[in-house]
Amino acid sequence: MSKKQLHLISLGCTKNLVDSEVMLGRLKDYEISDDPKTADVIIINTCGFIDAAKEESINTILTTHEERKEDSLLVVSGCLTERYREQLEKDLPEVDIFTGVGDYEKIDKMIAEKRGIFSPQVYLANEMSERVITGSNTHAYIKIAEGCNQSCSFCAIPSFKGKLHSRTLLSIEKEVKSLVKKGFYEFSFISQDSSSYGRDIGLKDGLIDLIKTIENIDGVKVARILYLYPSTTTFKLIDTIADSKTFETYYDMPIQQIDDSILKMMRRGFGEKKTIELLEHMKSKKDAFIRTSIIAGHPGESNRAFERVCEFMKEFNFDRFNIFFYSNEETTPAFTMKPVDEEIIEQRIEILEKIAEETTKNSLENMVGKNINIILEGESDEHEYILSGRPTLWAKEIDGDILINDTSNLEILFGALYEAEVTELAGDRLLATLIKKL
Repeated sequence: MSKKQLHLISLGCTKNLVDSEVMLGRLKDYEISDDPKTADVIIINTCGFIDAAKEESINTILTTHEERKEDSLLVVSGCLTERYREQLEKDLPEVDIFTGVGDYEKIDKMIAEKRGIFSPQVYLANEMSERVITGSNTHAYIKIAEGCNQSCSFCAIPSFKGKLHSRTLLSIEKEVKSLVKKGFYEFSFISQDSSSYGRDIGLKDGLIDLIKTIENIDGVKVARILYLYPSTTTFKLIDTIADSKTFETYYDMPIQQIDDSILKMMRRGFGEKKTIELLEHMKSKKDAFIRTSIIAGHPGESNRAFERVCEFMKEFNFDRFNIFFYSNEETTPAFTMKPVDEEIIEQRIEILEKIAEETTKNSLENMVGKNINIILEGESDEHEYILSGRPTLWAKEIDGDILINDTSNLEILFGALYEAEVTELAGDRLLATLIKKL
């Protein structure tokens, strides 16, 4: 008798992906299918953070419903359903089962009983959760906390994810050791505000403690922290990351704006001067890679404030930065503030995107001629004889890849570490030659 087929769509952030992997772990009796048309069970793990994400989630639900076979089961979980449960249950009769952000480990029970569960607690995977890691045999995301203690004016996450809830160091250590035994050697540690990790469980410098713990695990070759928050990031933490032989000197700290008046309106807890001091300290570290994000069009963002952020982004030369169109979210303090005209926001995004293109190009040009460590990921999207490699300094699925057009006749093993020399920048892609296998 053939196994029942499962099709899972995970939308939004990598934190959502970890929860999706937990659901796959609970449904290991199913055969994974890439085609929703043939699947017996379809799960869509939604994002409900900003308007664009909400729209994508709704469109995915409706499109998938149109494609699915008649007797299949459509399950919708995640942030969107947690935020808008009553409205969605009323407006989307196409969905068979709704669940939120608290019951990923009960997904098998829900499917068996054909009913949704909405627990009041937010789910946080631990070392006992049976995850099926997707997208790689060597890299895994490790969620270290859920929720957030910040009160940013534009962010709705605390309203449906709650306050900071950290895992214990022992729980994280056990999960990483277990994954190392399965062949994983690269780890990205994630949460809403990673630099606050452990504060709710009595750890003063929790993230530093975590770094020290992971450094002592044999088999972890590459690690990085994602999503630092300015007011909870210290010089000591920046130094600890830079001094680590296991963790990449990678700083992902969304600043959202730089003008003092807008930062105050955003309730960011840190002003321009202190934010720049942190960033300059990161920049002083050898081979540091610095990523950030900017929100365009927050209520109250004047022309002067926008000009200030443009000036700063050009001056500082971030390796990468993302730009977000301000999304007016109910349940947030900014919801009732006077909005900036949408046309103005669109114009501002265009200007920032041009700056981002230029600073990314500068970052890539600075790598030409350098020897770097890369992970060989597979054939490239350019040609089957050109390979795709990712510098260990770059985050998986976030910072892109480089093209390997000369393998120096070395043995090729996808997922393995190599030393490579970056030879040139062709358009917006770096080219490199393999030197040796590490």
